[in-house]
Amino acid sequence: MDNRTNTIAGWVLGSMMVAVAAGIGGHMIVQPIKAEKAGYPIEGAAEDGGAGGAAVPDKPIAELLATADTAHGTEVFKKCSACHTVAQGGANGIGPNLWATVGEGIAQGKAGYPFSAALTTAGAGKKWDFEQLDAWLKSPRGYANGTKMTFAGLTSGKDRADVIAYLNTQGSNLPLPAAPAGAPAATDAKVPPAAGAADPGGKASEPTVGIGSNTTAPAAAGK
Repeated sequence: MDNRTNTIAGWVLGSMMVAVAAGIGGHMIVQPIKAEKAGYPIEGAAEDGGAGGAAVPDKPIAELLATADTAHGTEVFKKCSACHTVAQGGANGIGPNLWATVGEGIAQGKAGYPFSAALTTAGAGKKWDFEQLDAWLKSPRGYANGTKMTFAGLTSGKDRADVIAYLNTQGSNLPLPAAPAGAPAATDAKVPPAAGAADPGGKASEPTVGIGSNTTAPAAAGK
């Protein structure tokens, strides 16, 4: 091996030694920072109990309905329109048509819609009153374990009250329950007219058209 080759080999070996020494020295000078806890905090998680406390219970549905906003309920219902229609005479889809559902017997009617055995059992002898609808929309599977309804539910009590108030205007129009003493008074929220309601000129309006064809959502009539 000639001197030139030895010189090149020496420079390569020396460079490698310098690189290794620099890496070791840098690691000793700059220590990596380790997080005390792995992962990232999820905003809003404290709403379910905050600081290890118990979750804040929902207000009674009667109190929430006293200030329900049916215009907002119309928007919430869009989550349901992938599986449900709400127009009078609308066809059943993945879920049943929801016209005149409030006050109707649970898992009954709906032009022969095939309700699940789970809902038929859970709702035996009951009607879709405001309390039953609130419980169903909060957690369909919790209400009827084994239901065909795949919608996870509405965690917001306000959303549930608003969509129930909206559904009530679609063929049911039942009197809202009395709010508990001390509850806020009803607001003047704009309420969509019920299908077939007469306008100020006395001309009947056309039936309300359902939001979408079929919906994924709070199925009052369930599945």
